[in-house]
Amino acid sequence: MNQDFVPDLNAYFDRIHYVGSQLPTLDTLHAITAHHASAIPFENVDVLLGRGIDISPGAVQQKIVQERRGGYCFETNQLLLLVLKAMGFQAGTLSARVCWQLPRSVVPPFTHMFVQVEISGEQWITDCGMGSMSLTAALRWQDGFVQETPHDRRRIVAEDGKWFHQVCFADEWLDVCQFTGDEMPAVDCQVANWWTSTHPDSRFRNNLVLSRAGLDGIRRTLLNTEFTRRWKRASPETVEIRSEPQLLRVLEEEFDLILPQNTHFENLQFPRNS
Repeated sequence: MNQDFVPDLNAYFDRIHYVGSQLPTLDTLHAITAHHASAIPFENVDVLLGRGIDISPGAVQQKIVQERRGGYCFETNQLLLLVLKAMGFQAGTLSARVCWQLPRSVVPPFTHMFVQVEISGEQWITDCGMGSMSLTAALRWQDGFVQETPHDRRRIVAEDGKWFHQVCFADEWLDVCQFTGDEMPAVDCQVANWWTSTHPDSRFRNNLVLSRAGLDGIRRTLLNTEFTRRWKRASPETVEIRSEPQLLRVLEEEFDLILPQNTHFENLQFPRNS
């Protein structure tokens, strides 16, 4: 990643529908996180279709801002980092292992990158690249501090020399990711991006995955042909998608994602009508 790259802030703010303060304050960080997570979907369409992922800053800005696409952590969180730095925030990258829906006995690789921000001597994290568990407000990096965010309750806890970012569901704390506090330099991002976008065992090479956390309080997620809306304290609603035209409508209407007309999900198995 080229840390000297300066993003087009006006185009970015237009992309995420943001008209608030541009001062590097905590309120601004919360607002940018919420608008970014709402407007820019987490999506792996290009990975699934074998198109490759270019994480150079210019390519990321072109895809997400100009072409109005989404991306995964090495794209969407990189753009977020570059924007925050251009706004005057003290920000950097951290590496993590994705632990969501995995038992502690499983040790996943360091294939996730998120953003650390320092404000008035306090450490915060923000992460709009964790799929259905993306943050919608910055999270204070303080052991055991419980924080209500627009979509759920979060905390970071220290255990056995590691940090665990956790979310609370039905009064149970579940791991989202595990990290050490180490920076994720550009070379590590390149390697992790290559593995995640090309390796046959990568989850993103075998599944269509999208998510968006709206300012309306609804999380929208898609896993292959299963579309779900989830509210903060309500049971989720799930719909089975039965055709490619229906899928493309859902992508446009629910994720604000319009794909090129020649996009076809040939390996996606749609359920047969009963």
